[in-house]
Amino acid sequence: RFLNLARLTAVIVFFAWRVQHPDSDAMWLWWISVVGDFWFGLSWWLNQVPKLNPTICIPTIPLLRQQFDLPDGGSNLPVLDVFISTVDPVEEPMLHTMNSILSILATDYPVDKYATYLSDDGGSLLHYDGLVETAKFAALWVPFCRKHHVEPRAPESYFGVKIRPYMGNLPEEFLDDHGRLRREYEEFKTRLDALFTLIPQRSEAHGREDAKGGGGKATWMADGTQWPGTWTEPAEGHRKGDHAGIIQVMLSQPSSEPQLGEPASSDHSPLDFSAVDVRLPMLVYVSREKRPGYDHQKKAGALNVQLRVSALLSNAPFIINFDCDHYINNSQAFRAAMCFMMDRRDGDNVAFVQFPQRFDDVDPTDRYANHNRMFFDATMLGMNGIQGPSYVGTGSMFRRVALYGADPPRWRPDDVKVLENPNKFGKSMTFINSIPVAANQERSVMSPVSLDEPATTELADVMTCAYEDGTEWGDGVGWVYDMATEDAVTGFRLHRTGWRSMYCDMEPPAFCGTAPINMTERMYQILRWSGGSLEVFFSRFCPLLAGRRLHPMQRVAYTNMTFYPLSALFVVCYHLLPLMWVFNGQFYIQKPYPTYVMYVLIIIVSNEVIGMVEIVWAGLTLLDWFRNEQFYMICATGVYPTAVLHVVLRSLGLKGMSFKMTAKQLATGARERFAELYDVQWAPLLIPTLVVIAVNVVAIGAAV
Repeated sequence: RFLNLARLTAVIVFFAWRVQHPDSDAMWLWWISVVGDFWFGLSWWLNQVPKLNPTICIPTIPLLRQQFDLPDGGSNLPVLDVFISTVDPVEEPMLHTMNSILSILATDYPVDKYATYLSDDGGSLLHYDGLVETAKFAALWVPFCRKHHVEPRAPESYFGVKIRPYMGNLPEEFLDDHGRLRREYEEFKTRLDALFTLIPQRSEAHGREDAKGGGGKATWMADGTQWPGTWTEPAEGHRKGDHAGIIQVMLSQPSSEPQLGEPASSDHSPLDFSAVDVRLPMLVYVSREKRPGYDHQKKAGALNVQLRVSALLSNAPFIINFDCDHYINNSQAFRAAMCFMMDRRDGDNVAFVQFPQRFDDVDPTDRYANHNRMFFDATMLGMNGIQGPSYVGTGSMFRRVALYGADPPRWRPDDVKVLENPNKFGKSMTFINSIPVAANQERSVMSPVSLDEPATTELADVMTCAYEDGTEWGDGVGWVYDMATEDAVTGFRLHRTGWRSMYCDMEPPAFCGTAPINMTERMYQILRWSGGSLEVFFSRFCPLLAGRRLHPMQRVAYTNMTFYPLSALFVVCYHLLPLMWVFNGQFYIQKPYPTYVMYVLIIIVSNEVIGMVEIVWAGLTLLDWFRNEQFYMICATGVYPTAVLHVVLRSLGLKGMSFKMTAKQLATGARERFAELYDVQWAPLLIPTLVVIAVNVVAIGAAV
């Protein structure tokens, strides 16, 4: 705080000196530099203010166990729904998705108190059949994890490390079990890969065409029926953006009593699970209906469908969502988040718990700043001391009624119910009746799941494209629509309503994921983030327009997080100023030169000192800081100006940019892990950066 105050004083004195001494060779350049300096000073201060009270909160899992675990081995922990979202089994490798599901099924949480929902937004039979294979393999993997207490519980990551400390109690059986299960996992991966050829071959073998498919060849399921989703050869009613809704319970809700497995045998189980609970959590496949003429709202729309479907099945008061390439790296993660949600002091006012994003496929030097440690380990800790961190789209546990648009208890009068206006939720009375039940955070028993004809009809209804017509879904209810960054704006809406959030970091990291495979993919990812941030700033969700429930410092933090790409305009301008020096000898540097240089040195040195202090208290390294600064300059010259252009086009009523899905790498061996790291894939985003480099090289050459 002292260093920030000292630098702020220096910036104010410097700016006052510049205004009082307007002496320059070119006044128009002087005015540009003064405005730029003011903007940089303002953006720096807005970036520092939220960090003035960094707060580290540590979950106390032993106390949670003491409070909720029962002597007979049961638990009173609340019910939990887990959402996973995926679209394309190629761009988002299916093996990643299935590993994510396996890690969830094997996590250390009462097996009868959570359900997992996979949203396949592409309606692909590959994901459906892959989930069938995953459910079969889970019958071996999950009991193995429980028997030997292995970490992490995603098999691809677990088997990828040759040496791990053994945490179980049966070392004499571990080596044999480990070897057998590894062979089973390799066979499982082979079966997943075979689906890419098996499904077309199966469909070809049927040798029939669907009369309603417009002449296209149908895609057939293993049971001999036509797949209602997207076909391998698209046809009317069976292509991406045009297919029926699908829901299938892959693993039924387990009983509340432990079920021990069988001894090892060649007929049933290759491993001895006679002393292990072999129950598996509930697992559901969901693919919402899509029809031409509807804006399906991408990930936000899929999550809202999951929200409604899960309400009719398990209706847990808490929800945690994952991207398909993230897996549970620490089996205590769910319990850690519950420590904050169930905190008797102020837990009922917590809308969501956010975990940091960690990646396990980033090169050792983090060349493209994928870890983003300055944001997760500095900015998010600072926001944790105000009203809580922002929502980053994955690894977040939500309170269901907060997503429904309910006010937090601190802002809700005692005589006001959670459900005030049922019409905003749609016409499904079954769903509307489930809302008050979900408001009970103490509910620790999952409702029995029945898929009779009325229930199936109701589920199909809430998955239709037209269900949200005339409702507040995508605005005041659920995930927010019409924004490229639906995560950030949804988190802001919750904070604006008065809810707070909590930041939970733990060792080992709770979740790990897959980073973009090269610089081009990374730049497109940042383009979507920065463009979406600017959309928020110039929308009805602008932080400056929020009401009094948003903490003043939280307002400052969100303002900085949404308008930061605008700084790129001045960065590019400063980078191009050497052209003036080369061609006409005009300088924007203010006279007298020694005084100007002295002020600039003081401000630069103080900024670097503050950066070093942030590194220390956030537990970062100089390399983390350097990569963050390095990639910021790359983005400031190419990506952020493009994001500004996108918002300008949108404001003029034009289409703007089309944000592409970030492709992920699937390495099959150690040599391929960073195979595409140095591949240079040309993208127009590189043009401004190359121009800036060329201009400065020419200027240096001319000066020499």
